[in-house]
Amino acid sequence: MRPEVYVVLVAALPVVELRGAIPLGVALGLPPGEAFLLALLGNLLVAPLALTLLPWAVELATRVPLLERLWAVLEARVRLRGEERVQRLGALGLLLFVAVPLPGSGAWTGSVLAVVLGLRRRYALPAISLGVLGAGLLVLLLTGGAVAGLNYLR
Repeated sequence: MRPEVYVVLVAALPVVELRGAIPLGVALGLPPGEAFLLALLGNLLVAPLALTLLPWAVELATRVPLLERLWAVLEARVRLRGEERVQRLGALGLLLFVAVPLPGSGAWTGSVLAVVLGLRRRYALPAISLGVLGAGLLVLLLTGGAVAGLNYLR
């Protein structure tokens, strides 16, 4: 498979998202800007899909005992991570939550948080998208600095 496909697919994965996809793309030989755009594309595909399917999945999970327990654990974890900020700041809080480039604070978790807290999709989707853009820019800067440092050592 081409490196571009790997970057898009890794960016769409939960937990890894673009935080891992941008450095992967650079490590596979892509220019940092191209790795950023491909990772951004892959990660931006997550939010509309998750915001559409999660309410349906939650409804299904509440009907199946095993899934209900799994959902309760996930919901508690997500609430612990970002509920206070999002309740206080609304969509801006969601944007800031997603923009922090740490594992567990990306588009997937932001989408779950939006569904759990009942944020309207028309507010959640732009907030998550702008948060992904912000996180991507931060990771790009960090990756670019790492690449420049490695080139300096050569």
